[in-house]
Amino acid sequence: MNVPFFISKRYFFAQKKNNFINIISWMSFLGVAIGTATLIISLSVFNGLENLIRDIYGSFSPDIKIEILKGKTFDKNIVSYTTLKNKLPKDIIVYTIEDNALVKYLDKQTIVKIKGFSDSYSFELAPLMKIEEGESLLNFSGKESAVVGIGVQKKLGFNIQNNFINIQCWYPKMDKNIVSNPLNAFQTENIAVLGSFALEKQYDETYIFVPLSFASKLMNYGNNITAIEIYLKDKNNISKTQDDLKLLFGNKFSIKNSDEQHEGMLRAIKIEKLFISIIFCFILLVCSLNIFFTLSMLAIEKRKDIKTYVSLGADANFIRNIFLYEGYIIGLIGASSGLIVGFFICYCQSKFGLVTMGSQTSLVNAYPVQLKLSDFLYTGLLMIIITYLISYFPAKKAKSYVLNNF
Repeated sequence: MNVPFFISKRYFFAQKKNNFINIISWMSFLGVAIGTATLIISLSVFNGLENLIRDIYGSFSPDIKIEILKGKTFDKNIVSYTTLKNKLPKDIIVYTIEDNALVKYLDKQTIVKIKGFSDSYSFELAPLMKIEEGESLLNFSGKESAVVGIGVQKKLGFNIQNNFINIQCWYPKMDKNIVSNPLNAFQTENIAVLGSFALEKQYDETYIFVPLSFASKLMNYGNNITAIEIYLKDKNNISKTQDDLKLLFGNKFSIKNSDEQHEGMLRAIKIEKLFISIIFCFILLVCSLNIFFTLSMLAIEKRKDIKTYVSLGADANFIRNIFLYEGYIIGLIGASSGLIVGFFICYCQSKFGLVTMGSQTSLVNAYPVQLKLSDFLYTGLLMIIITYLISYFPAKKAKSYVLNNF
């Protein structure tokens, strides 16, 4: 045709539609916009939760943890400290012992995990861990001391304040003769508690931190330990460090980074995010069906106008493109509006914390969000595909009117 396409298309749709089609068009636009915004917000919240979990577990766990594959303990000198320090001169190497034990205070008792640290450990390595009461000291004036989880403190019912609280730790002896004399079945040791920490309920109600020497004495481990924990100064070089340590320790040891230590939890978050994405994809598809109905009704309503265009020289492809672009306008503008609204809501949430966790004991006051460019690209591409598929069949129907000579 001699008339430019965009002018012809504008004239074609400039004629007044009936009110019902106008309502359906606006519903299509709003449905796509709301669906797109909701998908972006959901993905951003899952991104934020994944990062929060990484921070919580990362604050408790080392950058790299070395454990033996078979058995519970191994000789800490299997690779000498000097060799490790030469390999990792700028990093912090901590020997640890971790196992379950019974803890008693007066007439109360509970099962805990006792974790002993060598002298190189510092609570500054756990930035999210808060000392609720007392001091974060595992040695005070040359005496061994403990720092307990706030949940353990509440279970045992003591108040640290300025006084030293002594608790009694019980650990079963690995002795074949305990059946004949049950009174000697446990090794017991007393230790003073100088402070309590808060991080996350799972840890607060379970862990007691003690010096490595105390844990070794209680559990009669001698020169054995359960793990070597490494805190890296350069966290961008974790993979290379892992590879170097695997060569140094051999295939009898597992050498895991922070994500691998909590692989199950992070996998669960990613699976939840995937299923939420799939659900919202179907919701977007349902919202976009309004575009299909709008274009289908337009194709029926505009048959006379299509016939006029054909008489002026328009071919079937020209008519098809008019309906395709109408679908693109509704779908892509709706999706763009949804992306902008989703970005704005997530930005406000990250800056002002509009939606709170509703708990005073939470590490963060508001739901965490993290915007990722990949989520926007994924959502935009998804809407392009859906819009094309939804618009194709009504446009094909309009084209068939021309080919079949009405």
